[in-house]
Amino acid sequence: MMRVFLFLLVFLASHCTLGQVQLSKDASISIITLGPDKNELYAAFGHSAIRVADPANGIDWAYNYGVFDFDQPNFYLNFTRGFLYYKLGVYDYQDFKNAYIYYNRFIHEQTLHLTHAQQQKLFDYLQWNALPENQTYRYDYYHNNCATKIRDVLAQELGQDLKWDSSFFKPQHSFREKTNDYLSPLPWGDLGIDICLGLPIDRKMTAYEYMFLPDYIEAFVEHATIQSDSTTTPLVAEKKIVFEPISSTSSVNFIHPWIAFGVLFVIVATITIYDWRRKKISKWLDVLLFGVTGLIGILLLFLWAFTDHHDAAKNFNLLWAFPLHVVGAVVLLIKTQKSFGIHYFTFAAIVTAGLLGCWFIMPQQLNPFILPLAFSLLIRAILIQRSLKIP
Repeated sequence: MMRVFLFLLVFLASHCTLGQVQLSKDASISIITLGPDKNELYAAFGHSAIRVADPANGIDWAYNYGVFDFDQPNFYLNFTRGFLYYKLGVYDYQDFKNAYIYYNRFIHEQTLHLTHAQQQKLFDYLQWNALPENQTYRYDYYHNNCATKIRDVLAQELGQDLKWDSSFFKPQHSFREKTNDYLSPLPWGDLGIDICLGLPIDRKMTAYEYMFLPDYIEAFVEHATIQSDSTTTPLVAEKKIVFEPISSTSSVNFIHPWIAFGVLFVIVATITIYDWRRKKISKWLDVLLFGVTGLIGILLLFLWAFTDHHDAAKNFNLLWAFPLHVVGAVVLLIKTQKSFGIHYFTFAAIVTAGLLGCWFIMPQQLNPFILPLAFSLLIRAILIQRSLKIP
């Protein structure tokens, strides 16, 4: 506790004298890459930070762009609307490092080959950026996060002296494909993102855009060069493996989506066969099935049309999670709307069948876990349409 208190005193003092802290010739600046936590969705992509160490000034700080505050005004409303605000936090590096070791996440450190002037410029910017009036920024999943901020700070402060090199790999993935790769241990999180985010994340990334991921920040920094004292040298002067995690298995044991949706389809198919034989529909099932998918569709439409989540636009999941399915569910409860019901569920069956036929050639990559649900909607729509035709 005393250590934290002393650190806060030093940190506050440094802010009060912004621009007066001059790094010594023994100072160093490093890029810290931290491994993923496969048990937590928010940590599944890993993390990045900047370390500034200067023993002569008693400085050993981690600059972390991944801080958010649940207590900020209207946090949940802003989150829903797409106004996600993160901020730059500054921590004692040893405490920062120990926290990641505790959670068994790897730590890699790349010490940068910078002149004293380049170090000072970068440090001054970080100090300015950490001030309360400057530390908050508008977060974006793919374009403005804890990793891209480090990329952008390096590019901004080192300017033409810094040269990125992407020749070591060929960009060939979309944002969604790389997201799926990292979320494979968390299939429900992967499913949620695949449902909520639309066509914009299916475009192929440029090499530069790969740096929304900490692993690629590390890789690009490793291959970058810097102009230092009229000499071009590798940006990384030294790389250290600070901590390698102990092998462990994920503790997340939720039922896999394939099992959950597979069981749903078996239940729906069994009830459908029963209904077909008795020539009567189980309204409770259809109201529940179409009502829930319709509500999901309303959410997706809201994210597209009424929020600032630009990656939620043009979402082809609306073809199975059709918002008007809510109306279809209500129609089933109103006997006087039989004619409308026949036309609506004919339309629903045609759209769902068309979607299933084109599932793997759509411009947006749809999550295959949803297939059993889509087939369930199709067979129920066909049964309802035919049942309503019976006098």
